[in-house]
Amino acid sequence: MAAPKKVAAPKKAVAPKRAAKTSAPPKAVARKTSASGTPAKATATKTSESSAPAKATTRKPTPAKKPAPAKKAAPAAVTPAKATPAKPPRNESHTALVRRARRINRELGEVYPYAHPELDFENPFQLVVATVLSAQTTDLRVNQTTPALFGKYPTPEDLAAANPEEVEEILRPTGFFRAKTKSVIGLSRALRDDFGGEVPGRLEDLVKLPGVGRKTAFVVLGNAFGRPGITVDTHFQRLVRRWQWTDATEPDKIEAAIGGLFPKSEWTLLSHHVIFHGRRICHARKPACGACPIAPLCPAYGEGETDPEKAQKLLKYEKGGFPGQRLNPPQSYLDAGGIPAPPLGATIPSAPAPGASAPGAPASAGPAPGSPAREAG
Repeated sequence: MAAPKKVAAPKKAVAPKRAAKTSAPPKAVARKTSASGTPAKATATKTSESSAPAKATTRKPTPAKKPAPAKKAAPAAVTPAKATPAKPPRNESHTALVRRARRINRELGEVYPYAHPELDFENPFQLVVATVLSAQTTDLRVNQTTPALFGKYPTPEDLAAANPEEVEEILRPTGFFRAKTKSVIGLSRALRDDFGGEVPGRLEDLVKLPGVGRKTAFVVLGNAFGRPGITVDTHFQRLVRRWQWTDATEPDKIEAAIGGLFPKSEWTLLSHHVIFHGRRICHARKPACGACPIAPLCPAYGEGETDPEKAQKLLKYEKGGFPGQRLNPPQSYLDAGGIPAPPLGATIPSAPAPGASAPGAPASAGPAPGSPAREAG
């Protein structure tokens, strides 16, 4: 009885061992060979294994396609290029503001070395009258009108005794001619009666004349008497606010703020530089930012046209190849390529052809000064 038990035990033990040995090779073969003779399960495992690398291969290109953000970043790199002129920090110190303001004035001095008052005059009387007439019109229109006025009334005594209707007819092209007639006749009478027919050289006396305010007084003091003064006209107000020299809006406060940034000896020329720039490049409605020589210093860069070619077409007067505002400008202006303005009623010269413009005066197409499109300058 014990012998059969011993025989049966090894048979059972051997059977599983042999089965394990025999079954192992087909599995190994099945993995090595193709899935043609293998069970469906084996093929399933193989296909799943083969598909796994496929997924891996599809995932690998995705990191390679990640340069997409780099392409999006390209426009961002172009945008700063257009805004290269750096804005001054909001917490700009007074010292930094003074340095920036004086640097702008120096740059403008190099661009406009011929800057001058753009009203034709031969003496203080003509200058004070012309400045009063320049309100609400251009210096060009005044310069085209005053030759007839001063030809008929050369002295304060003559204008003080003039017939208002005759003066009105002469001043009609300047606009608001009735009010201006009253002012110039009134100030002429005041000069005759209170100052012996001479224009006073003091601010407190000038502002007493009819039609004469601080702006007019500083124009006369700076250009007829050589006494420093800041002329706060519309161009000056616009530009100093664009440059963040001050946020004041009242002329007297602007005058005080800007006067504190510059030595008194620079006030008159500073006014000419700023006004010249406002009339030629930094216009009220559409500044020619792309042609502006002080763009890197301007916090308002980009408010106007930044494309250089388009900006060139916005330039006015000698910068655009057109006549200036004075019929008899200084010789320094003519030497720099400036073109005298034509008299009233004369044909206005067109801009010279490209390549024929005067040095420093690029040619551009557009209406000439005196036309409606140019009057606002």
